Amino acid sequence: MRGGESIPPGSPLFQLLLFATAGAFFIWFWTHGGQTLGMRSWQLRVERQCGQSLSYRDALVRFLVGIVSIAAAGLGLLWILIDPDKLAWHDRAAGTRVVVLPKQKG
Repeated sequence: MRGGESIPPGSPLFQLLLFATAGAFFIWFWTHGGQTLGMRSWQLRVERQCGQSLSYRDALVRFLVGIVSIAAAGLGLLWILIDPDKLAWHDRAAGTRVVVLPKQKG
């Protein structure tokens, strides 16, 4: 697409493409089984507070607020240490929770 030329550093279009790719990855996995590949190995799943699967809207809100949680020096993630329900900012905003799945018998 660029005739073999590298992408200039700080290209806004490339940054937007990376952001959209990351968003598509997380949103697709969270709405199709509730687990990314890493969450599968740790036996974690994200679900709505009522136990149902995430909608695309839930996943989008979770992703966008997750960016804010990280951008705020990680405070949105550290919030689980003081939250009574152990929820991060993005889980509060999206109405989701992360659950630990029972160990599978091998």
